[in-house]
Amino acid sequence: MEAKASLITEGRGENVERAAPDWLRGQVVKYRGRRTPGGMPARLTLPAATVTLIVGWGDPLHLFGPGEHEAAGDTWYSLVGGLRTSPVLGGYRGAGQAVEVDFTPLGAYMCLGISMHSLANETVHPDELLGKRWTERLTQRLAGAPDWEARWAVLDDVLASLLADGPEPSPVVAEAWSRLSARHGGMTLGELAGVTGRGSRRLQVLFREQIGLPMQSVARILRFQRALTLPYGSHGSLAELAAACGYYDQAHLNRDFKALAGLTPAQLCGLANQTPLDGTATVEGSRTSVFNR
Repeated sequence: MEAKASLITEGRGENVERAAPDWLRGQVVKYRGRRTPGGMPARLTLPAATVTLIVGWGDPLHLFGPGEHEAAGDTWYSLVGGLRTSPVLGGYRGAGQAVEVDFTPLGAYMCLGISMHSLANETVHPDELLGKRWTERLTQRLAGAPDWEARWAVLDDVLASLLADGPEPSPVVAEAWSRLSARHGGMTLGELAGVTGRGSRRLQVLFREQIGLPMQSVARILRFQRALTLPYGSHGSLAELAAACGYYDQAHLNRDFKALAGLTPAQLCGLANQTPLDGTATVEGSRTSVFNR
């Protein structure tokens, strides 16, 4: 199946996306490319079950936490971000370009070859994981490419090399991840342990090592993303939405939204609906970001 690309060009700049080619399915969800003129609203990036590699040139990306003044944040040209249990704000003050790879957790483990718990709720420079000047060499290739298709080809080449040298995930974790993600987080640790034939404690160790977070935290993110991506209002009430997504009740839904997004469900949906075309990004059924004005 041919990987398809989509292009959005607005006053906010240029956003390009390409689904992972067939041979990368299961390891990579999507490639993205961005060209920003700067001065855009900060983007609220929500917890999702993906690990992100960003390689940029031009003006750097400024990251800061909700409630934190932008000047107090960190500046990154390139980064790797692990699974997160809280949101982060980011934006460009000036013109910049960047290429982004959205990995599945196991794909990141296979490409980076590290214990994924070391990346949980962390942002690091790619060179810390892949070696001195790795980012500089890749940035030169990407910036020198004539168009986005050529940049995707560079990423294909680089990821093929990383996968060839990286570790294979545990079959137990691979099965557990497949079942948990297919159920949108709707399984308990005991249920996963039962279907994989491993004890709960051993499964938790493997999740921490190769996914990055405890199984219950991963399930919480998947359940949250399920609630985000269902059509707003399609279930009539938040109580019905909570039941459809596997929450105990509406209070449980509200607690998880406040913990993972810092906003109530109604606040978050209202924010996302302000910019439905170019203000949100979707990764394999996950809403990962919205503009915070």
